[in-house]
Amino acid sequence: MSALEAEERGRERVGGKPAAPAWRGGFGRLWTAAVVSRFGDALRGAALPLLAVSLTDSPVLVSLVTACGFLPWLLFGLLGGALADRVDQRRAMWAVDAVRAVLMAGFAVAVWSDHATIGLLLGLGFALTTLQTLFDNAATALLPSVVGREALGRANARLMTGQEVMGRFVGAPLLPVLWGLGAAAPFWADAATYLIAALLVASLGVVAPERAPRPAGRTLRHDIAEGIGLLWRDRVLKSLCACTMLVNIGIGALIATLVLIVTGWLDAGNTGYAVVVTVYGIGSVTGGLVAGRITDRLGRVRALLVCGAVQFAALVVLGTVRDLPVAVAAMGLFGLSGMVWNVTEVTMMQQRSPAEMVGRVSAAFRTLTIAGAPLGALLGGVIAAAWGLNTPALAAAALFACGLVALVPGMRSGIN
Repeated sequence: MSALEAEERGRERVGGKPAAPAWRGGFGRLWTAAVVSRFGDALRGAALPLLAVSLTDSPVLVSLVTACGFLPWLLFGLLGGALADRVDQRRAMWAVDAVRAVLMAGFAVAVWSDHATIGLLLGLGFALTTLQTLFDNAATALLPSVVGREALGRANARLMTGQEVMGRFVGAPLLPVLWGLGAAAPFWADAATYLIAALLVASLGVVAPERAPRPAGRTLRHDIAEGIGLLWRDRVLKSLCACTMLVNIGIGALIATLVLIVTGWLDAGNTGYAVVVTVYGIGSVTGGLVAGRITDRLGRVRALLVCGAVQFAALVVLGTVRDLPVAVAAMGLFGLSGMVWNVTEVTMMQQRSPAEMVGRVSAAFRTLTIAGAPLGALLGGVIAAAWGLNTPALAAAALFACGLVALVPGMRSGIN
């Protein structure tokens, strides 16, 4: 076993057994808050496009609804990470959710009273995502204080699995029922989930990590630069960040064109597309359930490499084999491996960052990697138009291969 793998496994074991977070106490409440919030996010995420097309017939304005989910990360993600390392993370999280509950309730009133406009919708999306930059970075930094660093792997797996189940298999399918009660109903429900999550997080009894006294006059710009500098100096995290950025470009291209690949190139229609998306979700949930076992058996480094290789193979199959059952199986494996990758990536970032800098390192990592998704979506459409509907999957496979090549040197340097 390599030195890096031994170090990562050692952090995950107590008394020779894999460490697991206790459901009772803080983690159970944090998990519930995350799952409830994801339920509301799924309702809102599915309802906003429906509302948008009822407010405007401009494809550009409708597409901007999705763009508002990315742009604040690029503008304010680093600032959110710096703030997360300066403030009480628990208080920041419940305060943000309380503000988001008020904003969402106000928007629900506007929809109910027929005063909603596309401009108001875009402004809401931008404001919610801007607040999310602080919330997500604070949550990433808070988790080690709730469960301890030795149990982070399984804690991340349980959080992500619960969110995937609630968002994909409960929240989104329930939208037609709520929409039938009125266009404002999904937004009222989302406001309620924010309020519930805020109360749960506020009830956490968490001891914040000790921080060294901050020098007088130290600016947020200096804090941000410090986080970026640590990410740059840690060759393991730097290579993982570069790999993830390339991979996200590929995933953006795939997601943007998957409906074209399935309904057009595979000629499987809407039913085939629904089956592919459902099996992808089942694969993701399964990946969350087995992520701990896989990393225990392989170690974190090998788990990343194996999962990346499986995703590469799945994309090649998706882009070359014109058969629906094969595509379904490929997307199931793609979802499973992707969830194991996500759990492993976040856990390594949390464990390799000093406790007082997790927010800033997380922000730098997220900002750089999230930027790849919208770029990939644009690239996927261009490639599909130029060379055929199956080619975005092959382009994504090529980007995954480049990502794995970028990953290996950094992992070797960490081992040595």
